[in-house]
Amino acid sequence: MLNSLNRLLDAATISLPDRQKDQLLDYVGMLNKWNKAYNLTSVRDPQEMLVRHILDSIVVAPYLKGTRFIDVGTGPGLPGIPLAIVMPQAHFTLLDSLGKRVRFLKQVQHELKLENITPVQSRVEAFPAEPPFDGVISRAFASLSDMVSWCHHLPAGEGRFYALKGLRPDDEIASLPAGFSVEEIVPLKVPSLEGERHLVTIKPNKI
Repeated sequence: MLNSLNRLLDAATISLPDRQKDQLLDYVGMLNKWNKAYNLTSVRDPQEMLVRHILDSIVVAPYLKGTRFIDVGTGPGLPGIPLAIVMPQAHFTLLDSLGKRVRFLKQVQHELKLENITPVQSRVEAFPAEPPFDGVISRAFASLSDMVSWCHHLPAGEGRFYALKGLRPDDEIASLPAGFSVEEIVPLKVPSLEGERHLVTIKPNKI
């Protein structure tokens, strides 16, 4: 597994210390183990998890601005846990409405000794952002329109929404409500992953 991870990191030109690699692999191990009982992800093969969960999450790290992030609809911690591992200077609130997922996240926090994550069970609309966040992150959570509508109260004044998408979501961009605009669309290169990946950064427009 370590060889596979090293090959993928090299192909993505990402350099990580050994401790972070170990944490990423331990997380995949826990995800694989808990998945058998909790059905946390449709991806069953740990090698495939390295590509579709780990690399697919951490390639966005260079584009995130700030130190306080919330991962909405995090599921089993994606992309929040891989990002928290490779960005130890930042803090990630991991929000999900399902108790079994949050129990898994708390176990990951305990076993991996991750001090920069806070797992929270809540619906996003009911979660108070105090203080507000530098970034609101989602991966396969909702349409862009729903994301900014449900999460509009979460970012700080200079905060941003970061949506991890597959194909460039031009239809969703066209449907963004007034008050929000796309700041940047970054095509992402994820080694060994078929299909397109994009990071869409959205900013709230100041009134």
